Formats: sequence, structure tokens, C-alpha cells
Amino acid sequence: MVANTYLEGTYSELYSNISRDEEGMRQLFRQFSFPGGIPSHAAPETPGSINEGGELGYSLFHAYGAVFDNPDLIACCVVGDGEAETGPLATSWHSNKFLNPRTDGAVLPILHLNGYKIASPAILARISREELANLFAGYGHKPYFVEGDEPEVMHTLMAATLDAVIAEIRDIQRKAREGSLMDRPLWPMIVLCSPKGWTGLKEVDGKKTEGYWRSHQVPFGNMEKPEHVRLLESWMKSYRPEELFNDNGTLKPELAALAPAGDRRMGANPHTNGGMLLRDLRLPDFQDYAVAVDLPGSSMAESTRVMGDFLRDVMQKNRDNFRVFGPDETASNRLGALFEVTDRAWMALRYDFDDHLAPDGRVMEILSEHACQGWLEGYLLTGRHGLFSCYEAFIHIVDSMFNQHAKWLKVCREIPWRRPIASLNILLTSHVWQQDHNGFSHQDPGFIDHVMNKKADIIRVYLPPDANTLLCVTDQCLRSRNLVNVIVAGKQPAQQWLDMKAAINHTSAGIGLWEWACNDQASEPDVVLAAAGDVPTLEMLAAIDILRQLTPELKSALSTWST
Repeated sequence: MVANTYLEGTYSELYSNISRDEEGMRQLFRQFSFPGGIPSHAAPETPGSINEGGELGYSLFHAYGAVFDNPDLIACCVVGDGEAETGPLATSWHSNKFLNPRTDGAVLPILHLNGYKIASPAILARISREELANLFAGYGHKPYFVEGDEPEVMHTLMAATLDAVIAEIRDIQRKAREGSLMDRPLWPMIVLCSPKGWTGLKEVDGKKTEGYWRSHQVPFGNMEKPEHVRLLESWMKSYRPEELFNDNGTLKPELAALAPAGDRRMGANPHTNGGMLLRDLRLPDFQDYAVAVDLPGSSMAESTRVMGDFLRDVMQKNRDNFRVFGPDETASNRLGALFEVTDRAWMALRYDFDDHLAPDGRVMEILSEHACQGWLEGYLLTGRHGLFSCYEAFIHIVDSMFNQHAKWLKVCREIPWRRPIASLNILLTSHVWQQDHNGFSHQDPGFIDHVMNKKADIIRVYLPPDANTLLCVTDQCLRSRNLVNVIVAGKQPAQQWLDMKAAINHTSAGIGLWEWACNDQASEPDVVLAAAGDVPTLEMLAAIDILRQLTPELKSALSTWST
């Protein structure tokens, strides 16, 4: 991506020190994969990229997230045969069951079979072509094979195949948008079979290199050997740079003219800098959903059900740039009000008795936390908004995905041309405090610890003690930019403590004393009890009540956190 965006001109437009001449190329090469330079994987510094490279498994999820509600966009996603062995990537082939050709864009997966990972064969490269074709047909794809090792022949074949599959994608979309496509289509994909280390050295020191795992990354080292220097020179000269560049190192005009212009270039595509396309959500007034609290503890409510009413109207007002994601737990987490205005997205077989399944549904449910997180990340990175709800115990499945996204946001804050995107909002409910029926299996609040290891300018953790504070927090999170917001809130009926005015004051400060629960007025307290979250707050209030019964003279104060 670095090479291509340099050749098309976007790299030099963003980094003026990397000029399009010999000196600029020298700077480009010296900074590549070097301390103080740029990463060797796709990264925020790379024009045209929307995800951090390195960890494998999420490319297709990001691609599908990018094309949801993007009817004119085709995301061409190259999947390496090593990445194809990961669990998340294996699941991601099912994303086509959630893609509506009428209202969404399309993903063109290109499985790159070069045969080897770092040091061993790739599984999909060692099964028959018939078995491989059947596998992807079973996933709902129509595979086209592009296979060979002669560059000229392969370039021509690849170009013709791309023309064919793009035409097929557009035909599927045309029929869907005209109303003549009734069944879920078989989406085309490409299986590209080329040698690993293609056009590299055939062998080094008498050992097979091209077409084998030894060509991975660094095909040979030890430049103390004169024969290695000669090998490197002959290899580099085999690309005939004198036919591509002028004497000053500038790409020849007739070749430069082959690239598209403006934002049609990969590095300038606005979808890869999602903040350029971001539109603010149209949000209802969260105060309209307030739970009446005449006296602290006098009323009961299910906090996330109240939140669900608010999200229902957010969904209603933003039907092309807001989605809710979750692993089969939307109703369980008390967000069922969403189904008053939308359905679950579903392009597979449906029965008359199914509950809220429809091709144009905007609730994305699949029993894969990886899929929910990956789709949402792709959706956010291309300029939209969303929320991911999950049982607290199982959010750990995406620990490393969270890490990658947090790192992405951290670096983006330091890059002037990267525009802010909507925050990644995670709601954790079915939390550790109330899992009597599930027991030990559903108890794990450790994700908070994991998140709190990150810088405070990237993450926020909210522990609202009741429904009104949860409403305040939700509104704040949906308005925020370039953050990961984690909200932990219970779904069971619970006592409500703060009216809306008090809830706004409490969440604005993030921490406060609940004067009505204190008896230390005009004096120093003997003990301060602190709590964060709904059940811990209830337990601290119960502890205060017990203390006052046992030692009435004890002066106590209650301090609570919501942020």
C-alpha cells in the first residue's frame, strides 16, 4: 500500500518530504520498517488504510462493515492463505448472509493462495481445487480461479476476471434494486494462486526460495557475502527500473497517467478517512426518557430497557448511518425496543414464525463477538456510528481487537490529515453482580482492567448507578469522537437513586457525594464508603444502613463514581 500510494501521488501530497524523485524515494525506503520511521504493516500513517495490520483474522469483517449502508461501494478484500486459517476469518465468510444488495455495497474477497505461511504450508493450498470450490460455494460464493506463474499471462487473466466479477456484482445489485432478485445471490470471489515470493529469487545458497516458505519477508541475509550482494543486485535490476523512472527518479508521465485522479485513487478515497464522511447523529433529547424519582430508592426500573427506548428513537432518526451489533443478546440485554422500528438483518432462509428477521434490518446479530466488533469497526472507520452490546463475561473474546482499535485511534490523533471518527461504544450488561442462575460461567468483570491499561485520552469507562445516569452516559458516548467507550450497566429491575437533574450533575462531574446518604454534615466523616456502578452502590448503601444501626454516632459519607 505504501508503494502504490507513493506511485499514485497521494503519499507525497500528505508527506511533502517524500518527494516524487530519487531523493524522495531514498527517504521513503529508509523510513520503511525502521525505528522512528513507518510500520511495515498497513497502519494509520498509510494513506488508504482503515485497519492496523499485524494481527490476522479481521480483514473481511472490516470490509463488510465498510459496505453496510454504502450502496455504491465495492470493497476488494485480499485474504492471505495464512489469515484464512484463523477462527475469525473462517467465520467472516458468513457475512454475506447479512448483506442486502439493495441497500448495501458489495465485498469482493480475493483469497491469495501462495501456498505457505512463515514456515509451513497453508491448509487451503493443500486441498483439491474441487474441494476448495465446494467450500466457498457452501459459504455462498461463486469462486473464480486465477492461477499461474507467468506475469504477463497472469496480469491479463486477472484484469479480465476483475472485469467479469465487477460486472456480475453490478448485475446482482441492479436486479435487487429493481425488485427482480428474490433469492440470496451467490456473490463472486477470486481465488488467486501465485507462487510465494513471486518474481523473487528462485533459490539462495542452493535452497529453494521462490514458491516456498523461505521467500517469506527476508529471503536472504548476511550481506557480508559478496555473492549475496550480487544476488540482490541482479534481483533488483530484474524489475528494469530504467523503463519505469526518469533519470531523476520520477515515475514516467505515461505510467503516472494510468492512476485515477483525485479521490478515485486508493490513498485519497474518503472512505479510508472516515471522518471526512462523518455526519452527526440526529439525537432525541435523552431527558425525555427520564425515570421519575421522587425520593432516592423509591422507584424501580431496568436501566438498559430505558436505554433501549432511547436507542429505538436514535435508530428511527438515523436509518442510514447507525446500527446496533450484538451476539444474539439484543433482547436479552433489554434493548428489545429497537425491534419496534427495525429488525435483525438477515438474508438467509426465513420462516413465517421467525421473530424480526428482514433483509433491511439494522440490528446485526451473530453468535460471534469477533464479527460484531469487526463489522462495527469497519462501519465506524468509514464514517458511521454504532453500538456493540455484549454479556460482560464474554467480551474478553475481542480483547486483542480492542487493543488494535485503541492503538489505531492513538496514532490517528497524532496525524493531522486523519479526521476524527465516531467512538467505538461497548455496552456490557448481564454483569458479574447478578448471575445467580448461570453461576461461575458468566462471571468475569476483567475487561475493565484490560481497558484501563490504555491512555486516558483514548478510553472511557462508565459505571452508571441507575437508569437516568445511563441515559446521560449514552448520549455523551454517541456524541463523542475518537474514543473507546465502555459502559457497564445492569439489566435487572433495580432501585433508582437520582432524578434527571441530579443524574446530569453527577455524570458531568464523574464523581460526587450523595448528600442524602451522608450523616457527616458540618463535620469530618469517620468513614467514607466509595462505589462505582449499580450493584456496588446498592451494597454501599446497605453497608451505611447497617453501620448506622450498629454505631449511630459514626459519621459516614458515600462517594460514587459514574465515569
